[in-house]
Amino acid sequence: MVELGRRIRRFGVWIRRGGTERAIAGSGLAVLLLAVFITVSLWGRERRLVGPSGGAVVDLTLLENADEKGALCLDGSPPGYHVQKGFGSGSDSWLLHLEGGGWCNSVESCTERTMTRFGSSRYMEREAFVGILSNIQSENPDFYNWNKVKVRYCDGASFAGEGETEVQNGKKLYFRGLRIWKAIMQDLLLKGLENAKEAFLTGCSAGGLATFIHCDDFRALLPKEVTVKCLADAGFFIDEKDISGKRTIRSFYNDVVRLQNVGKNLPKECISRMEASQCFFPEEIVNNINTPLFILNSAYDSWQVQHILAPEESDSQQLWRKCKMNIHDCDSSQIEVLQGFRNALLKDLREFQKNSNGGMLINSCFIHCYSMTSNTWHSLDSPKVNNKGNHDSSLE
Repeated sequence: MVELGRRIRRFGVWIRRGGTERAIAGSGLAVLLLAVFITVSLWGRERRLVGPSGGAVVDLTLLENADEKGALCLDGSPPGYHVQKGFGSGSDSWLLHLEGGGWCNSVESCTERTMTRFGSSRYMEREAFVGILSNIQSENPDFYNWNKVKVRYCDGASFAGEGETEVQNGKKLYFRGLRIWKAIMQDLLLKGLENAKEAFLTGCSAGGLATFIHCDDFRALLPKEVTVKCLADAGFFIDEKDISGKRTIRSFYNDVVRLQNVGKNLPKECISRMEASQCFFPEEIVNNINTPLFILNSAYDSWQVQHILAPEESDSQQLWRKCKMNIHDCDSSQIEVLQGFRNALLKDLREFQKNSNGGMLINSCFIHCYSMTSNTWHSLDSPKVNNKGNHDSSLE
């Protein structure tokens, strides 16, 4: 069985150097920046690339006895996941992907989510497995034959909430993200995860944040001899002021944490020295993670530029409207602000760079999430390092 770190190495995650594993680096565990800008089409509230292949369509599995377990979506419906059985050399390997999709920070916004797949399984359908979940070897050479699971996101707090039930217009809202996480993990253990020889937890966006939060929890589910690692894709959200000087994202996270009682599930060391909402930022979580972890993020993440740096409410004159949708339309002063945003991200990652069990790939693509489309995960257009693609096995 090829060791998991060496598999991920092809994506530019860990490389062998002196018998240890390090992130690709120019000096020590330095951040690798790719001078590449990719503009992609708008999909929902995030900019994503649509892969050329539809991938295998996988049925939705709803959690049984969800009521008894208290593991419910916002509207009280059972949570769900999709699972595709591995084969061949991947039969004993498992990859779990946590879906993203933003957060809700008020009773009103959470109620709105109950009318979508991000708050109710009633709107979830079969899912095409693409990108890191693809079962096509040419599109996903490292994980195509693994047991692969996509865990659907319907709690609005990165699988971390454990708040009281709220009532809005006679309808109940359930804040049960942590229970969903625990119940689905137990379900998967019984379906074969407990027999895994290697396991990989991944997530994109809000699912990337959930990967930070639950990485060590995932490690604890399996015996010590099992190789376990985590990959957080586009989940490193930063606590920075917006263009008007406001702490928009901190205020938003504060509402999420308070509404869903997320604080009790965040690092106690962090909670003891600052507001719980600040401990919802990966900067405060990542240095407490003991499981091998890789961070994949853009220094100019399109979602963060649009919603953290230049949110609509802080741009009343719409001076950033074109720039935040297409980086090529930014003027020199806006480019300077973007550079400052990039530098803030790198500063937040400085301590993590000392982690001998960690690695990172921070590039300059104007995009949000890489692992869930064929175009960005493994294609001719994927970011390259020294002319090596994401999955090039010769990347040493």
